Amino acid sequence: MDVQVKKEDVIKALKECFDPEIPVNIYDLGLIREIEITNQKVRIKMTLTSPFCPTTDYLLMDVKNKVEEIAGASEVETELSFDPPWNKDDMSEEAKAILGL
Repeated sequence: MDVQVKKEDVIKALKECFDPEIPVNIYDLGLIREIEITNQKVRIKMTLTSPFCPTTDYLLMDVKNKVEEIAGASEVETELSFDPPWNKDDMSEEAKAILGL
């Protein structure tokens, strides 16, 4: 029997992903735009703080690797979108406090 991937497990995995230049996880930083789960396939639409982010490849690979570790996740697809562009209002209150905003 296939294990159903849970959104809360995906969020937990995403909270383990950090931009090396920012001490806040990418979920609380507001970089995750959408999480879609269909059977064992997880699709994550995300953005970056800047389209010129030097750690783009690292972050995409980290997201894919962390989410693939979830029981039942057989396929993980990431999509980058810069529409709308990220801004500091996308951050959680906890992230703003950590960054002193």
